[in-house]
Amino acid sequence: MSVPKTRLFTSESVCAGHPDKICDAISDAIVDAALSQDPSSRTGIETVAGANQIALFGEIKTKAKLDYEAIARQKVKDLGYSVPAWGFSQESSFNNDIHEQSPEIAMGVNHDGAGDQGMMFGFACNETPELMPLPIILAHALARRIDEAREKKEIKWLRPDGKTQVTVRYQNDKPAAIEKLVAAVAHDEQTDPKQVRQDVIKLIFAPVLENYKFKLPGDQDITVNGTGLWHIPGPESDAGLTGRKIVIDTYGGYARVGGGCFSGKDPSKVDRSGAYAARFIAKNIVAAGLATKCEVGLAYVIGKPEPLMQTIDTFDTAKVSERELKDFKDKLIDTSVRGIIERLDLRRPIYSQTAAYGHFGKPGLPWEQVVSA
Repeated sequence: MSVPKTRLFTSESVCAGHPDKICDAISDAIVDAALSQDPSSRTGIETVAGANQIALFGEIKTKAKLDYEAIARQKVKDLGYSVPAWGFSQESSFNNDIHEQSPEIAMGVNHDGAGDQGMMFGFACNETPELMPLPIILAHALARRIDEAREKKEIKWLRPDGKTQVTVRYQNDKPAAIEKLVAAVAHDEQTDPKQVRQDVIKLIFAPVLENYKFKLPGDQDITVNGTGLWHIPGPESDAGLTGRKIVIDTYGGYARVGGGCFSGKDPSKVDRSGAYAARFIAKNIVAAGLATKCEVGLAYVIGKPEPLMQTIDTFDTAKVSERELKDFKDKLIDTSVRGIIERLDLRRPIYSQTAAYGHFGKPGLPWEQVVSA
């Protein structure tokens, strides 16, 4: 009798009010505002959030008329930072250093070339209904549930900001159990840490795991606020920066990560559009039953329209030949920069919804659609 092969894998996520996610949200709100007025807008927006400060940097080329300060302050307020005493709020100081896109970059993009060089990866597997790895899907679901409980006032002591972490035990490469659960949540000064722990386990952990048909691990394997207390949320405690959560934004470390982040960038930037196309291909290969696990790699050079690398790795799970996989991919999407943008209709204001809880595994996004090639 063979002994089951056992391994552990851990992924983390963060809430929408995490400092880095505040910055992603502001950057993507600017992208959406620009695209809603001018679909040909090109953006490379970087946001920094620090103690009582919001600052914008980067480049833009657009006909849109944008009130950057109003967009940033509204997003901060929407994310729950409405208390100046926390050291960061919609009243924090604001600075804008966004400039026009470099003409040397624009020269290549004007001819449908990639807005930058780089490699991108897309992944899919049959572990979850979303065709995503279980650890990152659960970590995102827990972070989303924390935010939902705060916004709906189901847990009145919650403050914006938070982190989650899930360790899954695999047997023979299939999820078998939840080994460890971790959450860090900001809370008011009046609530006892024991109450924080009880509420998180009962109202956050339990319903999410039940939805995915898993049981809670033992009490000793659950950590809530490892330091004991957390009162001040957001950039007052830890500065934020656009694009710093790229592993959380993708597959939680379960698959390869490309060279650039997504948020703040229009689709001419292949860091974003190329990664979306790679996920689109990988997901459709798995959804079509051609493999149970698939990773697609793409690489581009600035100013050139076609990828200089295209790979498909099914980790020996393919049900068809390499030629059939390539033919499937070619019928599914043209991986030139223009081909991706047109196939997935990416010149739309759809990016704010990607700023938190990952860019993949969400219904309604064009790169998540399952189609017939």
